[in-house]
Amino acid sequence: MAATVFRLTPLWFRAVALLFTLWGAAGVSAFYAHVTTGPAQLAALPAYDRAYFLALPGWFVWVYGLATWGGLLGGIALLRRRRFVTILFVVSLIAVVVQFGWVFAATDLIAAKGAATVVPFPLVIFAIALMQLAVARHADARGWLR
Repeated sequence: MAATVFRLTPLWFRAVALLFTLWGAAGVSAFYAHVTTGPAQLAALPAYDRAYFLALPGWFVWVYGLATWGGLLGGIALLRRRRFVTILFVVSLIAVVVQFGWVFAATDLIAAKGAATVVPFPLVIFAIALMQLAVARHADARGWLR
């Protein structure tokens, strides 16, 4: 019977994995708020925001779900040190690119609200998605995933 080598992960890795999981939970919470938006919430929105929300294509919610659920499940998989975490973070990153790529290319959101208002947070989301993938690949290269 061969001995299994158990590699402990550094404290920073566990802290980052926990932060990624909490970030993913926040994303899923925002996704849930989006999909459960009802007539009362829509009526409270400014006219542009209401029209924007109602004009979103049907596939958009699926991409949003892939981005957020992929991030949450990836964070959990990173905490559990599972090798498939890389796949989850790749799916999440691709969904983020598709989601915000469509928003910025196919809508007039920047013209209506201004780049300084709408661009920074998607850039943060994209940067975190890149960091998630980089950490997962680093952990895999170090042999911390199983």
